[in-house]
Amino acid sequence: MKSPLRLPVLLLGLLVSLAPAPAQGDAPPRFPEAGRAERIAVLLPEIRKLYTDYATDKHAPGLVWGIVLDGQLVHTGAIGFANLEKKIPADQRSFFRIASMTKSFTALAILKLRDAGKLSLEDSVEKHLAEFRGIKPLTADAPKINLRHLLGMAAGFPEDNPWGDRQLGVTDAQFAEFLSRGIAFSNSPGVAFEYSNLGFALLGRVVSHVAGVPYQRYITREILLPLGMKDTQWEFSEVPPDRLALGYRWENNAWKLEALERDGAYGAMGGLITTAEDFTRYVAFHLSAWPPRGDPDAGPVRRSTVREMHTPTQPTGVNATAKTLAGEPNPSANGYGFGLVSSIDSKSIASSRHAGGLPGFGSEYRFFPAYGFGIFSFANVTYAGTGATNAKIASLLIEKAKLPPRTLPISKTLAERKQQLALILADATWDEKLSAEIFAENFFPDRTRGDWITQTRSALAKAGNITSVGEMKPQNQLRGTFPLIGETGRIDVFFTLTPETSPKVQEVRLNFVGK
Repeated sequence: MKSPLRLPVLLLGLLVSLAPAPAQGDAPPRFPEAGRAERIAVLLPEIRKLYTDYATDKHAPGLVWGIVLDGQLVHTGAIGFANLEKKIPADQRSFFRIASMTKSFTALAILKLRDAGKLSLEDSVEKHLAEFRGIKPLTADAPKINLRHLLGMAAGFPEDNPWGDRQLGVTDAQFAEFLSRGIAFSNSPGVAFEYSNLGFALLGRVVSHVAGVPYQRYITREILLPLGMKDTQWEFSEVPPDRLALGYRWENNAWKLEALERDGAYGAMGGLITTAEDFTRYVAFHLSAWPPRGDPDAGPVRRSTVREMHTPTQPTGVNATAKTLAGEPNPSANGYGFGLVSSIDSKSIASSRHAGGLPGFGSEYRFFPAYGFGIFSFANVTYAGTGATNAKIASLLIEKAKLPPRTLPISKTLAERKQQLALILADATWDEKLSAEIFAENFFPDRTRGDWITQTRSALAKAGNITSVGEMKPQNQLRGTFPLIGETGRIDVFFTLTPETSPKVQEVRLNFVGK
């Protein structure tokens, strides 16, 4: 019987002799094209206008921003003043207090100590802080608060903005005395997310106890300096006065100077002071953790650990009203990782971010690992809330500049199975010998070989003469799709492989698409 698939013999030969793709896991995802920085450059006037409009609307005396792409600061800008009284312009070397953006540094310190075997995230807080042993739980069945609860904002403490912002400069002795009086809980540990500055102040105290040095010194020594962040400080008195951004509040149609708070026991929740130049290094460090790959891991904290920070541990809600630039609905789901909020939208675009706010300051940064870029902005007005503008910039880069995400090269295993599966479909008799080689033990018990022959011939009859076999589009190392392209339509072939040492085909789906 003549095969219903009229695939040219020459094409079959080319299919069989196709050079194998790189070995599975050897080739990480990569960007499909160059010229990404040039795409951003076209949008710079529009980007500057968005930040200028924001500063005008929020009465920000000064604003600094930056876009990091592939580890480089490809664009930075500044408007207004770091110091209104002395008319000192804001620029990329101005020192801004970044408030709660500090929390991710504290999380990194805890995870670095974990990686070194100095603590476990399952350790109870009282194991490391003796003064916590007297804290009474909300309910009799409450679990002990552990470090994972603190990192994920799930310790049961009440949301403490803006009270926590005014605790920045309390001394260690004052903090210890506060703990001795007990803590009021809003939830039992592990039940719900609730933003807590207190929780990160406790993590800073744990870092100090475990590392044997103040947490500020540990973070500076183990994270900031290895990243080259030599201009990042904890105490405003250590910053050159002519480069220090002062904080302001807009009140009664005038700017009011906010008193700068000293660094103290709550510094781990919001004490860092940095510049755009320095913070670029930090954003680049986070982006460098992606994608997973095999080259040397030279960071101050392992790449896998940084990626762990980006993984949500507690759901924080859904943004059901979000839209694209074109006005199309684009809802997103959000969760809190370790010192970072992570999101994924309806288009499967994932990002991580964190805002910062203190009297006199507001800031935000976000990065898109699959796209290789990050955005940050600092302003010197109380609770500036620059995140909405950063989000608009990100949408511009993805939707208008059309920055492409990384694409996954085809693994050797996936490429080989594609070739073999295409040959089986081309034969339309589902060759028994080849089928025994590539299909998993579940395949024909799940659906008989006869049924597969019938479906294949039906699909091929609709597609007409097959003129080519399209490119493989991998979804991961062991799953993907490719098309059989015919004169009157195409057959999209999806298949997925087993976790065996020699992965075999466990499922196939055929979908005819007419022209």
